[in-house]
Amino acid sequence: MEPVTVLAARAEREAAGRPVVDKRMTAEDAAGLIRDGDHVAIGGTLYSRTPMALVFALLRQRRRRLTVSRPLACYEIELFLSTGALDRIVTSWVGIGLPWGLAPIFRHYVERGDASYDEWSHLAMGLRYKAGAMGVPFLPSLTMLGSDLASTLDLQTVTCPYTGQQLAAVPALNPDVALIHAHRADMFGNVQVDGYRHMDIDVARAARKVIVSAERIVSPEDIAASPAQTMLPHFAVDAVVAAPHGAYPHECYGLYGPDLEHFDAYAASAKEHGPAAGLRYVEENVDAHADFARFVAAAGAARLAVLAADARELMPR
Repeated sequence: MEPVTVLAARAEREAAGRPVVDKRMTAEDAAGLIRDGDHVAIGGTLYSRTPMALVFALLRQRRRRLTVSRPLACYEIELFLSTGALDRIVTSWVGIGLPWGLAPIFRHYVERGDASYDEWSHLAMGLRYKAGAMGVPFLPSLTMLGSDLASTLDLQTVTCPYTGQQLAAVPALNPDVALIHAHRADMFGNVQVDGYRHMDIDVARAARKVIVSAERIVSPEDIAASPAQTMLPHFAVDAVVAAPHGAYPHECYGLYGPDLEHFDAYAASAKEHGPAAGLRYVEENVDAHADFARFVAAAGAARLAVLAADARELMPR
C-alpha cells in the first residue's frame, strides 16, 4: 500500500486535471487544444528554442482572435498576423535581429489598426509571467516609470508601505495556453532543458494549459537520472509532442544553430513583397508540407549538419 501522503498527492494532481498518464500526442492534436480567442504564450526568446513545430501546427489550423505573448518575439508574430490569427500582441519587441532591421509586416498590421500591440519592457514581461506563476495580481517594480510606455499602458502605481516610494504595479499575465520547446521529456510530461531556460518556467506555471514539444521523448528513468535538469514536472504539463528539430529554423542550444540563410530569405521576401510575404511563407513552408518533419527534411541533411556543427562550437569543451 502506498503511503497516505503519496495517495493524497496523486489525488490532488488528478483533481487538478493533470494525472500521471501518457500525455504524448501529435503536434496537430496538441494544437487542437487551442481555441479561437485564446491567449497563447510562446516560450523561448527571439530565435532561441522557439517551439516552431507547435507554431506551425497552430498556423495550419488557422485560428482566429488570438492574443500572443512572448518575452522577445520573432517573425512568428508576422506569420500569425498574415493568416488573420491575431487580435493582440503582448511583448517587448518583435523582429529577427539587428542585421534584418525592424519587422515590416508587424508594423503594417499594427499601424493600420488591424492588431493591437501592448509594448512592455523586457523586465516587465518577466514580472508579468512571474506574478501569474505566483498567483498574485501584480508585482512591484521600478521598470517603465517615467517612460512613454507607462502612460501608453496606463500603468498603475502603488506606494511602498515601508518606504513610501512610488512603484509600478506590473499586472500578472495568465495565458490560456503556453507552448514550450525542450531538449527532452518523458511521456508523463517531466521536461528537461539544457542551457538557458529563459522565462519558460514562469510562462508555463502562469498558463492554464501547457503544451511541450521535445527533441527526444525519453524514459522516466532517464529523467530521474539527472533531476537537476528538470525544468517542469509532469503535473505542470498537459501535452507532450515528439519534435526532432522542433525549433528549426530557430536554434536549440547544443543541438543546432539558427538557420541564418532562412532568415535572410524571409527578410528579403518581406522587403520585396511587403505584407503578402507572411502568407506566402506560410503557404510555402507550412501548408505545402504534410507535417513539420517534412518541412525540416526539405532543408536537407547537409544544411542540418552544418547547423549542428555550429551548435557544437558553442558548447563547453
